[in-house]
Amino acid sequence: MSRFLRTGPRPRRAVHAVRRYVRSAPGTYLWLAVLFVTTIALHHMSPEFEEDFLRQRSTNIHELSSDPVRVLITSALWIDGGHWLPYAVLYSVFHAQAERWLGTRRWLAVVVLAHVLATYFSEGALLWAVHHGVAPHSAVNTLDVGVSYALAGVVGVLTYRIAAPWRYVYAACVLVLYGTPLLTGRTFTDLGHFTSVLVGLACYPLVRGRGAPWSPAAAARETVRRYRRP
Repeated sequence: MSRFLRTGPRPRRAVHAVRRYVRSAPGTYLWLAVLFVTTIALHHMSPEFEEDFLRQRSTNIHELSSDPVRVLITSALWIDGGHWLPYAVLYSVFHAQAERWLGTRRWLAVVVLAHVLATYFSEGALLWAVHHGVAPHSAVNTLDVGVSYALAGVVGVLTYRIAAPWRYVYAACVLVLYGTPLLTGRTFTDLGHFTSVLVGLACYPLVRGRGAPWSPAAAARETVRRYRRP
């Protein structure tokens, strides 16, 4: 019993830590909550209805030409494929860190810029391909929903959160991760993801004055020091 009483506060501290983390990134977890609801809704749709439903909320050429503001917003509220949990992890690792560091307004600026600019750049490239016969005309109705462009933009801007020289290692890994599919697959979504990363890297003016960058080496030394403390 005494052992249980000694370890009992640990779960409570963990719960409090999780709550503090969530409250420190309200935009991230509000968005994630919306995605949870919409993902549940998708699981209750038939495959035929789901495809038509998502296409009407897709940032494809047809929808962008008719109602761009609506589809740019609604496309960011659905996950194509219906798997929410991986995004919960990715949002906690990348979006939440960026929002805590930049503040909600600057984080949201990066998200919007990456989502909008990558969408228009990739769909513009697809429109060029359609006009020149490289892609079929049916591509104007391609299903294109999801939050991956915004995520890639945040992954890019987090480069400036890391101190040199680790910053350059991180940036190189990110460029390889998003650049390889562009070179091998060369789809419009691959172009959109790579564009999003470049947009994130171009958001350097938004990170000025947000504190000293995080040093992995300093963090490791602090962890060792705490571990060795009697």
